[in-house]
Amino acid sequence: MAETTVDETTVAEVMAELAALEDPKFREVNARHGDDHGVNLGKLRELAKRLKTQQDLAQRLWATGDSAARLVALLICRPKAFGRDELDAMLREARTPKVHDWLVNYVVKKNPHAEQLRLAWFADPDPVVASAGWALTTERVAKKPEGLDLVGLLDVIEAEMKGAPDRLQWAMNHCLAQIGIDHAEHRARAIDIGERLEVLKDYPTPPNCTSPFAPIWITELVRRQQEK
Repeated sequence: MAETTVDETTVAEVMAELAALEDPKFREVNARHGDDHGVNLGKLRELAKRLKTQQDLAQRLWATGDSAARLVALLICRPKAFGRDELDAMLREARTPKVHDWLVNYVVKKNPHAEQLRLAWFADPDPVVASAGWALTTERVAKKPEGLDLVGLLDVIEAEMKGAPDRLQWAMNHCLAQIGIDHAEHRARAIDIGERLEVLKDYPTPPNCTSPFAPIWITELVRRQQEK
């Protein structure tokens, strides 16, 4: 029981520090992107760096359901320590985009069950869950394309991306761009699909950033690679 009390006190201390870092301006900005916390991510990362890796604390912070606490949890956890079913449940609980993205990128991609989860999530009827499957597929397109049906992926993107919900559409578009960037034999088709579907064509892009519109994204990244 003594150990539990120490852990619970630690959770309370972390929650108190996160509450002190809360800023209404950050909450307002985050809300525009579907996130529900007001903590500057740089300060949140500083907190996680001080805490270092603590799997038990990470699990307790996740269990609070608080988005800022969950982001800290994802930074201090041991990615390989989670079971497949545990990660599946966590993804389905990850209500906000930032928690979802960090869970996939910082934890699932480093977990030995990543490929099993990719296959399970890719065809999930929940578009948010499916977007995680597409994110993991994009990772494989870039780093381990052997065994992937790239033509089949392009077929699905061509047929479904235009009408997909926002987060799934974004993930499919990233996969389209990655195929075009990394696989010259499919580049012309990837660019053609992007041009015809016009997904994210008018997305507001800050100066010095690359547009997420696939034809521009592909062309720019390939140009950079060729200049190296």
